[in-house]
Amino acid sequence: MHPNAELIQKFYVAFGKKDAVTMGTYYDPAASFSDAVFINLQGEQVTAMWQMLCARASDLRIEYSNVQADELTGSAHWEAWYTFASTGYSVHNKIDANFRFKDGKIIQHEDNFDFWNWAGQALGTKGKLLGWTGMVKKRVRAQAVANLRGYLAANKQTLERK
Repeated sequence: MHPNAELIQKFYVAFGKKDAVTMGTYYDPAASFSDAVFINLQGEQVTAMWQMLCARASDLRIEYSNVQADELTGSAHWEAWYTFASTGYSVHNKIDANFRFKDGKIIQHEDNFDFWNWAGQALGTKGKLLGWTGMVKKRVRAQAVANLRGYLAANKQTLERK
């Protein structure tokens, strides 16, 4: 197995344990992350996002499969089961991840999932009816960015030490 495939596996094992600190060690300090909610996070924002999500996830369960990687790129499929903290609704999200590597670390990470399906689960009826609209995406993204900014502000010293 290629070392970068092992890195992806270690990443998801740590995620399953809600060990965001270990997850952060697999990223290059200049790494970027994007998905349908968090767009173009950079550097410490990436590790802070995972720390915030793991801290809020009381019942998170992760499964991963189809891990593939070479020297420069990698991919995996992963699924997450959790309660969405803002609404209390249960979510089962199916995600395809793509990675780029630099010097044995993740330099770019992109997660792709069906936002409308996720919104229907996480937001309930409103998400089912309007989750496909730009308005709902914009509102969810704005709230996610606000949450991350608040988390960063509250945890700045802790993040700098890691």
